[in-house]
Amino acid sequence: MSTEESNLTAAPTSWVSESCTLPTAEQPLREAEFDDLFASAVRQVEQPEPGLLRLELVPTADVAETAARLVVKETACCSFFTFTLTATGGVLTLEVAVSPAHVEVLTALAARAKSVSAGTTS
Repeated sequence: MSTEESNLTAAPTSWVSESCTLPTAEQPLREAEFDDLFASAVRQVEQPEPGLLRLELVPTADVAETAARLVVKETACCSFFTFTLTATGGVLTLEVAVSPAHVEVLTALAARAKSVSAGTTS
């Protein structure tokens, strides 16, 4: 079993880490919340380095509020994520950072964001 497989839950499209403290039954609901954000608000996905994901979001107050609420909930169960939401010059950016131990989770999250925002995943 690869390191990535051992760090992720069994669901084939899941990016959720086994270290997530959210009850297993609630994890698909949280993933769906992220999918909704990815589908409706992500303009661009970049992973400039292994431990950093940058999402350019539609720059509206509603999107900023949705993203902020979601990342506050996510840090309660997955404290290894560091989220930075920045609004400046008409651009809204959500950065997600992790330590080297959680790069596989971030890479899976980036892949999910790319596929959902591009409309290539249901």
